[in-house]
Amino acid sequence: MPETTRNRILKPHAQNLRKNMTLAEQRLWYFLRNRQLNGIKFRRQQIIGHYIADFVSMEHKLIIELDGGQHAEQIIYDNQRTEFLNEQGYRVIRFWNNEVLQNTEAVLNEILKACGGLPPP
Repeated sequence: MPETTRNRILKPHAQNLRKNMTLAEQRLWYFLRNRQLNGIKFRRQQIIGHYIADFVSMEHKLIIELDGGQHAEQIIYDNQRTEFLNEQGYRVIRFWNNEVLQNTEAVLNEILKACGGLPPP
């Protein structure tokens, strides 16, 4: 199936996900949008192949995934997804929703490290 066909199929779903972000996604997006984190550009709900990544920095080839309780039940799917994204040259890092909500600063520092930057003192 050509990439453009997949994108056309996933586009309305990605748009819906952007409109209906979880609380954790909203909180993280607040700090990532408009290059607020060390000038790094992030996109949200980005279609890559036949998957939709929560957040991605194309420049750093970094994907950030936020996981809720449902991910404990879909480990095989998540592993296949991560393997595909790795094969496309992306590094995938995952955080639990409660990590983002309860310890946002530590999550942001991990994202900075993954992008090759140092967290602020």
